[in-house]
This record gives sequence, C-alpha cells and structure tokens, in this order.
Amino acid sequence: MRIFLAGIMQGSHVAALVHDQTYRETLRDLVQSHWPSAEVYDPFANHATSVGYDRDRARQVFMGHVEMCRQYDLIVAYAPEASMGTAIEMWEAFRNGRSVITITPLVHNWVVQLTSLAVYSDHDNFSHALRSGEIDRLLAQQSSPAAPIQ
Repeated sequence: MRIFLAGIMQGSHVAALVHDQTYRETLRDLVQSHWPSAEVYDPFANHATSVGYDRDRARQVFMGHVEMCRQYDLIVAYAPEASMGTAIEMWEAFRNGRSVITITPLVHNWVVQLTSLAVYSDHDNFSHALRSGEIDRLLAQQSSPAAPIQ
C-alpha cells in the first residue's frame, strides 16, 4: 500500500510562513506502525524549504504531489484549518478513486465530507480508529475503488 500524507503547510498565512509541521512525524509513525510494509510519502520531508521555491519549482513540486495523490492508495489528510493545497490533493485523490481519510475539526465542511471515506476530528480519534481496526474495515468495504469522476 502507498500512503500520501497530505496536510496544511502554508494555510492562510499571508507571509511566507509554514505552519508547525511536527504533526507529520506523529502521523507517519502511526501509519507506519499500523501498516509496516506501506510506502509512506511525506511531501514536507523532501521540501522543507518549499515556501522559498521560485514559481517554476513550486509548480513542479506541487503538480508532482497532486499526481501522486491521483495514484497512491490512501491519502491521510490533516487540516486543522482550511488548506487550499490539501483540498486539491484530497479532490484529485477522490476524483481518481483513491481513499481519503481526513483529520480535521472542520467535520461539516463540504469538501471534507464529499471527498473523505472517513473524518476524524483530531489525532486521538484517528489513532483510536486505526488501532481498533475501524479504518482497515472501511478500506476493506471499499473493495473496488470508485470510478473516477469526470
């Protein structure tokens, strides 16, 4: 299984700032310990200075990540607040029949609701769902990926 860790980076910052990214290590560790043989990709790990990329490099990296979301089996998205990049990654994964699990307090947001197989309000709820087997059952029930949306 290939898992893409989507999540807030710049969010609504007006300045060239990045949100605290320590959540990524927590998510990576949770996911990797639950599915030890999974390939887990963290886009920030290879692009920690991306906020300083020029337009061409930013486009190349972002479009590459979006393409990965179209192809990876599972997208685990963390959005403590609205995140345009994360929303695009979720949408593209959904459109291409990939599973999206979202961790966000924005549980009533339409993009979250319409693209996610499951939504957890915080890391603790996500962790519990992972340990209890709930997420494995949801993924198994989604036996054949949904047809891509045109």
